[in-house]
Amino acid sequence: MNNVKYKRVLLKLSGESLMGSTGFGIDPERLSHYAKEIKQLTEAGVETAVVIGGGNIFRGLQAEDSAIERVQGDYMGMLATCINGLALQSALENHGVFSRLVSAIEMREIAEPYIRRRAHRHLEKGRVVIFSGGTGSPYFTTDSAAALRASEMNADAILKGTRVNGIYTADPEKDTSATMFEDLSFKKAISLGLKVMDMTAFTMCKENNVPIVVFNINTPGNLLKAARGEKVGTLVHVE
Repeated sequence: MNNVKYKRVLLKLSGESLMGSTGFGIDPERLSHYAKEIKQLTEAGVETAVVIGGGNIFRGLQAEDSAIERVQGDYMGMLATCINGLALQSALENHGVFSRLVSAIEMREIAEPYIRRRAHRHLEKGRVVIFSGGTGSPYFTTDSAAALRASEMNADAILKGTRVNGIYTADPEKDTSATMFEDLSFKKAISLGLKVMDMTAFTMCKENNVPIVVFNINTPGNLLKAARGEKVGTLVHVE
C-alpha cells in the first residue's frame, strides 16, 4: 500500500475551496486538481471518503443577512453540498475514479441514501464515497458532518484540505507574523479557540480518537503526503 500511514481517510473540503479565484460557484481547474489529488490516493490503495461544504453556493449562516430563517438556510446549505458533490463525482469519473454520491437527505434520483454498512462496503471495494447533505439536520456544520462520518466509517484520520499550510496562531492571510503549529493536542486546540474546525467537530474527533491533519491541498502531491504521514501541515491528536 505504498507505505501509507492512514489506510482509510476522510477528506474534508470547504465549498469555498471550489471557487478558486472566481469568488463564486465552481472553478473547473480547481475541481480537476482535487480529482487528480484524490486519484493519487486511490492508486496508493487508500480508502477515501469525502465531505464537501457548500459555502461557494450558500452557507446556512448567511440566512441571518437575507431574512431567511436559520433552519431553512441550513437546509439550503445542505442542498448546496449536494450540488458540489455532483460536480466532484463528475470530475472523479472524468479521471477514471469510481465514486458514489451519498446524501443524508433522501434524493434517490441523484444520490444514494446514507446507509452506514453500504458506505463501508463501497470503501472496501475501492470506491470514493462522497458524503453530501451534511448530517441531515440543521445547526450542524459540514465540519461536524466530517467528524461524524469519519467516526462512523472508522477512518484512520480526517485530512482537512485548506488554502494555507496548516494551523496558525492567527490568520496567516491577514497577519504576516502568524506562526504555524506542527503538532497540537485537541485539548490545546480547543483551549486556544482555534477556528479551523468548530468545537463540535473537535470534541467528536477527540472522543473517538480520530486525528486531524490540516494542510494546503492546493499544493500538488500534498494529499498523498498527508496520507503517508509525512511532515505536511498540522497534526491535531489526542494527548
